[in-house]
Amino acid sequence: MSRARADEEEYWHSSKFRAFTFDDEDDELSQLKESKRAVNSLRDIVDDDDDDLERVSWSGEPVGSISWSIRETASSSSSSLEGQDSSQQKGSSSYAAFPKQASSYSLSSLFKGEVSPMQYGLPQESLSDIGVKNYAPELRRPKAEYKDYSSDWSPKDTVIRMQRGKVCSLERFRSLQDKLVLLDEAVARHDGNVITAVLIFLKRTLKREILFRELEVRQVALCHLIYFLKETGEQKLLLDLLRTDCASFPFLQLSQYREHLNIQDVEKRREFLKGCIGLPFSAEDSSHIQDHYTLLERQIIIEANDRHLETAGQSEIFRKYPRKASILNMPLVTTLFYSCFYHYTEAEGMFSSPTNLKKTFKIPDKQYVLTALAARAKLRAWEDVDALFTTKNWLGYTKKKAPIGFHRVVEILQRNNAPVQVLQEYVRLVEDVETRLNLATKYKCHDVVIETYRDLKDRIQLTAYKCKVDRGSAEEEKINSILNNMVRKH
Repeated sequence: MSRARADEEEYWHSSKFRAFTFDDEDDELSQLKESKRAVNSLRDIVDDDDDDLERVSWSGEPVGSISWSIRETASSSSSSLEGQDSSQQKGSSSYAAFPKQASSYSLSSLFKGEVSPMQYGLPQESLSDIGVKNYAPELRRPKAEYKDYSSDWSPKDTVIRMQRGKVCSLERFRSLQDKLVLLDEAVARHDGNVITAVLIFLKRTLKREILFRELEVRQVALCHLIYFLKETGEQKLLLDLLRTDCASFPFLQLSQYREHLNIQDVEKRREFLKGCIGLPFSAEDSSHIQDHYTLLERQIIIEANDRHLETAGQSEIFRKYPRKASILNMPLVTTLFYSCFYHYTEAEGMFSSPTNLKKTFKIPDKQYVLTALAARAKLRAWEDVDALFTTKNWLGYTKKKAPIGFHRVVEILQRNNAPVQVLQEYVRLVEDVETRLNLATKYKCHDVVIETYRDLKDRIQLTAYKCKVDRGSAEEEKINSILNNMVRKH
């Protein structure tokens, strides 16, 4: 029994890499050096990019690529032990294998000083006197990784490594030519993240004028930069970029203009629209954006004034018809309707005057009449409706004229529940006889129907229509009188 124990101890003490024992408390330093050399010797068979190089279980359990080496070491030790006396091996079963204890610590964590030596049974005072953090520094990062920070990479190699998620320094590219080659390589690789990363570098290291000039012939990179500036909210730089000739695609400016829909604060939206005025839009689009900005300015003024009047109760119309919503950010037609409803009689010099809006925004007569008619009819202001269509010639004679056609006037008045007397007045003004008869019949304007059949001298239709009016009514008497006159003439 003692002989077998002595043979095994001789084997272990004669090995190149000595096992750790708790008995040799005076030789911890030499054991750590041996462990360092053992671990560093594994780097020859481990790939430089292996992320698991630093991890190995203290108990002998392998993790990652280093596990193969430890298993090989264990298997060679087992084959050496098989050469010993088999009877002695069987007799000393207590030394047949090392006990395996679960552990989550690694060799590198010990060398870096991250774990207390007492957790491994090592005396604290023996390790505190030596620089344990200096042992096995190669385990922190493979030497091949240090090339990421060198100046050996070409623009193409740099882009490839960036695609693979490697950390690359772009500061070595100092000349304009190198920076542009780097950008072209990123675009050629069709990787949006790499393109954006290079653009951020160029934005930081190039003058604005030079960057914009070079992007003029690199529209793919330009689109990436515009999107990046939108995401980061750099509106000033974005507007400066869109004002240049490099952003020659109309959809880029229109896309920027549409961003106003995402701005809730009215003052910020007004400033944003003001910044859009100088963008290189087409003539029609530029006019539209200028009108949009002017309209919002008017709405801000009107809203502030009307809110004050409504709160103070100083205006009768606001007391009688309280506002249902704010005028801010409303379309031009809605703003005109609002103005015709609450500010119809104001002088043209007032911003809230309907005639001022019509003149400022060049609203066509048809649109103005339609909107004003709807607003005044809703208020049942029939005198204003009548004045809207009354015109005078140079001799002073008055007549009614509607740029939208009197048939549409009748429809609008009927939707606003206009009295029959008002409807009949405008139905009579419809020139087309068939349309006039249809409208008069539909809206029960009996006098218009009777007068039209009388003018047509249609006794059959008059007789048939007599059945549709109330018996004994004024309309029935009028039909009888017309029929009798027709008989006398014949």
